[in-house]
Amino acid sequence: MHKAIIIDDERLARNELKKLLLDFPQIEVIDEAANASEGAEKIEAQNPDLIFLDIQMPGKTGFDMLLDLDKAPHVIFTTAYDEFALKAFEVNALDYLMKPIEPRRLADALQKLQQADEKEQTTQQFMNRGLLGENDQVFVKDGERCWFVKLADVRLFESVGNYAKVFFAGNKPLILKSLNALEERLDERVFFRANRKHIVNMRMIEKIEPYFNGGLLLDIQGGEKVEVSRRQAVKFKEMMSL
Repeated sequence: MHKAIIIDDERLARNELKKLLLDFPQIEVIDEAANASEGAEKIEAQNPDLIFLDIQMPGKTGFDMLLDLDKAPHVIFTTAYDEFALKAFEVNALDYLMKPIEPRRLADALQKLQQADEKEQTTQQFMNRGLLGENDQVFVKDGERCWFVKLADVRLFESVGNYAKVFFAGNKPLILKSLNALEERLDERVFFRANRKHIVNMRMIEKIEPYFNGGLLLDIQGGEKVEVSRRQAVKFKEMMSL
């Protein structure tokens, strides 16, 4: 059973989708919202597995709302945009449903939800501790480009003042989160605070070399080199059993 929230400024569109979802007993609609601010509040309060999200709404767009969330649930966009316009959004959503929504397309989208479930390992222990697990995804926006990024695919976070640069694939967008705030939410068995400026994904380390003053130098998969401070090198060696 998946708990879902519908976020759309059109009441008729919300009602129509709720009616269609009656044919899918695996989806329980627990709430609805008429705008992005209300949607973000309800998501934070109720922690749904899935949201049906309109993109174009008065005030904030659906994309803006995703940026307000600490952690993104599965998202199926419901939109009047045509398919060509949607290609501009590099967002790894489960699916995009064009309005008016066809039952067959809704069934396809929910099939993708089931496939995503099968791929994901349980991260319940992290959820209970308020930590983000490797299979959790975060939403990142850089200018006009948007991504859902699985934390397992992030190789490095780099501090830039109150922002953090997120290194994944060939991208390095900035997010408005300090490194200290990120460190509190990340699983320390996977993400290691190497120094004041960097948190590294330990699974993305290719090579470890001794460095100045008892520190270490890490070669990361993307070609970056990160210094581990002397103080952190002691902890790192313990964790890696070096």
